[in-house]
Amino acid sequence: RLLFVCTGNTCRSPMAQAIAERMFECLAWNDAETRSAGVSAFPGGTASEGAIQAAAEQGLDLQGHRSSPLSEELVEWADVVLTMGAHHLAAVEAHGGHGKATMLSAFAEGLEAGRGWGVPDPFAGDIDAYRDSFRILEELVEAAVARLHRDSRGSGGAGDAGFIGEAGDIGETGDIGETGDVGNTMTGNGP
Repeated sequence: RLLFVCTGNTCRSPMAQAIAERMFECLAWNDAETRSAGVSAFPGGTASEGAIQAAAEQGLDLQGHRSSPLSEELVEWADVVLTMGAHHLAAVEAHGGHGKATMLSAFAEGLEAGRGWGVPDPFAGDIDAYRDSFRILEELVEAAVARLHRDSRGSGGAGDAGFIGEAGDIGETGDIGETGDVGNTMTGNGP
């Protein structure tokens, strides 16, 4: 169970969720689940028009997305929480996410520390800002899911892997590779 967290849950985290869902389908991870939330989200809001358009251009549909505020229940539900920025990570940790949360960029790049670089927020930008954000998210989410896939093969399931230590550090099992290319890692039966 994978949770993506951004600010309003209308741009970055819904796009990340849709990308991950597509990857789970490609990996035949039928029991894998993903959700998204925002630290300042208004419940029930729609995805932004730019996010809807950028995702649609890549074959993903965000029309049915409804925003969810970050809650202790969502953090408890998740096995792994990946955030778009450092302040999102702090909010997740304040909701009980110590040991299961890190920044998406850090996790995707296999860093040992829980803090990486923030994914740019396209909110209120033009369509090119949303396309750029989608492209960045696609690369990071593909690398993160590939890491979960590799790690789960050795642990019996993504939820059992214990990827992130108490201090927010990433375990030793999930390097991404020298090029960051995840194309050859998307094989196997999933968790």
